[in-house]
Amino acid sequence: MYKAMAISYNNNAFIVNCGIQKGSRHYNNIPLFSIFKSNTRPTLPEVSLQIDIPKTMKNTVAKLIDVFVDSFFEFIDKPLLPSKSNFAPVEELEEAIVVTCIHGRIPNDFPEGVYIRNGPNPLFGGLKSTNSIFGRSSHIWVEGEGMLHALYFKKSNHGSWTVLYNNKHVETETYKLEKQRNKPLFLPAIEGNSLAILSAYLFNWLRSGKVNKYISNTNVFEHSGKFYSVAESHMPQEIDIFSLKTLNNWELSAAWNRPFTSHPKKAPITGELVTLGVEPIKPFAVVGIISADGKKLVHKVDIKLNRCSLCHDIGVTQRYNVIMDFPLTIDLNRLLRGGQLIKYDRKEYARIGVMPRYGNANSIKWFEVEPNCTFHIINSFEDGDEVVVRGCRSLDSLIPEPDPSSKEFEWLSRCHEWRLNMLTGEVKEKDLCGNKLVYMDFPMINENFVGVKHRYAYTQVVDPTSSTTQDVPKYRGIAKLYLEETCAEFSMSKREKEEPIRMEYHMFEKNTFCNGAAFVPRDGGVEEDDGLIITFVHNEDTNTSQVHIIDTKNFSGETVAKIEIPFRVPYGFHGAFMPISFQDSY
Repeated sequence: MYKAMAISYNNNAFIVNCGIQKGSRHYNNIPLFSIFKSNTRPTLPEVSLQIDIPKTMKNTVAKLIDVFVDSFFEFIDKPLLPSKSNFAPVEELEEAIVVTCIHGRIPNDFPEGVYIRNGPNPLFGGLKSTNSIFGRSSHIWVEGEGMLHALYFKKSNHGSWTVLYNNKHVETETYKLEKQRNKPLFLPAIEGNSLAILSAYLFNWLRSGKVNKYISNTNVFEHSGKFYSVAESHMPQEIDIFSLKTLNNWELSAAWNRPFTSHPKKAPITGELVTLGVEPIKPFAVVGIISADGKKLVHKVDIKLNRCSLCHDIGVTQRYNVIMDFPLTIDLNRLLRGGQLIKYDRKEYARIGVMPRYGNANSIKWFEVEPNCTFHIINSFEDGDEVVVRGCRSLDSLIPEPDPSSKEFEWLSRCHEWRLNMLTGEVKEKDLCGNKLVYMDFPMINENFVGVKHRYAYTQVVDPTSSTTQDVPKYRGIAKLYLEETCAEFSMSKREKEEPIRMEYHMFEKNTFCNGAAFVPRDGGVEEDDGLIITFVHNEDTNTSQVHIIDTKNFSGETVAKIEIPFRVPYGFHGAFMPISFQDSY
């Protein structure tokens, strides 16, 4: 889910990436706009091209287009400031390596499995910008090809641990095209003037059949025992969790020819997977439900939005799907008129839709809420007549730059709660932080409580000073949110209109930042917060990377284990822990 932005595409979709960055920069993959529909019948000239023009002539035309692009588009490496050095790409390992330097002790009740995190790792030395007769366009740092970073935890019969680390690019179709050429193929098409961006779309399509890259760099999820890498530009890519090898695109059926949200949710009780596909032409948003065995699309419905809202996440409860429709929109007509492709308008409406699991557009109950940008939902659940939605909400545009009249840090997210009464239509909103100046994002919970009432959540805590002065989001720690407890420090204050919830922090040392944190339930754990937080951590002073394990029952105490990674791990996006057995597989 930011001030970070990148666009990716398939033949059907044009998509933005979610991360956070100030100053019309970064996001975590949100579909932007469809240009070429795969189910569109070819025009007569296209049929003629396929049938009448000899293959040699087509090859000649392709070479001429290459010569034109090589002659009139100049690729320029984008330099990184020293403060952004850990966003630089790293080399792919040939094979997994054993990690031997561990400070502290991995708990005995830590489960066997894989901690895996996705993130951008651009090819050919880093991100590019281009100059041409059409103007200038450039990549954004989150636009790099996806790379998986995985730490494997295998326990012996005697209770000792073997830990291995591996990384590997997600080999999408467009990744393979560029690797074969051994040089950049796709012109950057996110920042720049409209003519340069439109020409980039055109020449990318003429040269590859794709408008832009399938970056697959945002999240990793599991469904029915299979593991997938995903960004909202395309269908997910199935991966071999042991080798990190990319297998195939997850082709559900010909009926689902859309992008796929980076945050699909498993429905409570049934285990079905609920997803959302957003595009900038009608239908703007389609909800899909996939069977628990992952083999069948059992429900698909156009929810009939009248604009392309950047819906990065979708929520579920036991009976409902939850849709966020906020005034951060994508409009191809704006781009064609020379305006912004993505724009936030605080004067426009914002609403949350509650849709029966197998409902349609007419069955959605919409609730008007205060205008905001919310990329990440913490959780949603039913509580009597109310549907409760909690998320990380900002009050200003995530893209483009914040309004100059906005208050400082309004673009950063805070934890928020909406209570939606299904009988009366009443909305109750609450800032869970109260007046406490704490900003956070990338929420996580115990996955066993997705869609049901919960007491705890965890988030990455923003360092606002580093994020503002360096134009990039950096997270100095992790917060534990006690959602049913108020903060005693503030509860006696009569000036406090809303009592903030209790929050506990685990902060890292100076110039040390985390990313990709995930909650790991303990083996044999009973209580909701009986688990551990695992996260990648990077020290910018020493330029070293570690993985930290934090006890959620002793949250502000000492780190349980610090695992030294012998290679630098760049900052990335979402992480997950996958419990698996290694007996026959690794």
